[in-house]
Amino acid sequence: MNFGGVIENVVTREEYPLEKAREVLKDETIAVIGYGVQGPGQSLNLRDNGFNVIVGQRQGKTFEKAISDGWVPGKTLFSIEEAAQKATIVMCLLSDAAVMSVWPTLKQYLTPGKALYFSHGFAITWNDRTGCVPQKDIDVIMVAPKGSGTSLRTMFLEGRGLNSSYAIYQDATGRAYDRTIALGIGIGSGYLFETTFQREATSDLTGERGSLMGAIQGLLLAQYEVLRENGHSPSEAFNETVEELTQSLMPLFAKNGMDWMYANCSTTAQRGALDWYPRFHDAIKPICQWLYMSVKLGNEAQISIDANSKPDYRAGLEKELKALRESEMWQTAVTVRKLRPENN
Repeated sequence: MNFGGVIENVVTREEYPLEKAREVLKDETIAVIGYGVQGPGQSLNLRDNGFNVIVGQRQGKTFEKAISDGWVPGKTLFSIEEAAQKATIVMCLLSDAAVMSVWPTLKQYLTPGKALYFSHGFAITWNDRTGCVPQKDIDVIMVAPKGSGTSLRTMFLEGRGLNSSYAIYQDATGRAYDRTIALGIGIGSGYLFETTFQREATSDLTGERGSLMGAIQGLLLAQYEVLRENGHSPSEAFNETVEELTQSLMPLFAKNGMDWMYANCSTTAQRGALDWYPRFHDAIKPICQWLYMSVKLGNEAQISIDANSKPDYRAGLEKELKALRESEMWQTAVTVRKLRPENN
């Protein structure tokens, strides 16, 4: 498929229908290991689509959540070890930190011919740091939804699909491609585009730290602070910085593109946007280049590994998140959300 003059390998649901995916995986037992961020969405979508799927999860609150979602202990819900043993396809959807701690246990159940599936390339790409080195007689594959597990599930229930990337790291059986695409269709992907574990991991970490989370928070906060420092009220600063962006503009340029947005705004907004986007680009691109190199060199992976290894990591994380949550900008957001028409 042509993307702006670049040809990419893309698989659509029309080309690879659900019926074909079911046929490919009809004799497989799919074990979703981990019921945290991606686990619920992927496992529930697979179940609803008619695949033979079970869940492996440690005892605790998350285990209880799986029960509340209809997974039955001893039938479709097991310990991580038992689920991995029963499976022909092991979908490793644990957090990166959890993958490292569980890997020595999980690896012993990856017998010849099985498939090991990830939704993130982190553990394999930096396996010199994570220790996750799979044996050569299994398939190692990936489908990475381009959004949260919650979004994957919500869009599935709405009859839509969340786009995913796919990659094959190791094809031991000759069936890795079909297993990968069938799973991608089964979890509810809109379309699937080809990547590698290394490209997915580097683009994902760059995106999270950049435009998806880190940079967007930095940009919003900077503009909000400038408006507040110049006498604008919290409500005005928030509406001009966040609310109009997320509630009005984002849905439109998501649907029609930024070029359409530029063509359909006031002449004053057009002129300002055309004049100022190159200045933002020139200021931000060096930071993006610095970020990408930090990811590519493994620095960001090591920072994540080191942070998650600290015994007090959760306490420190909650302190940082609490400060963000209680900041004026996001406390203003709480009030603004309550005032939206749909909440009144």
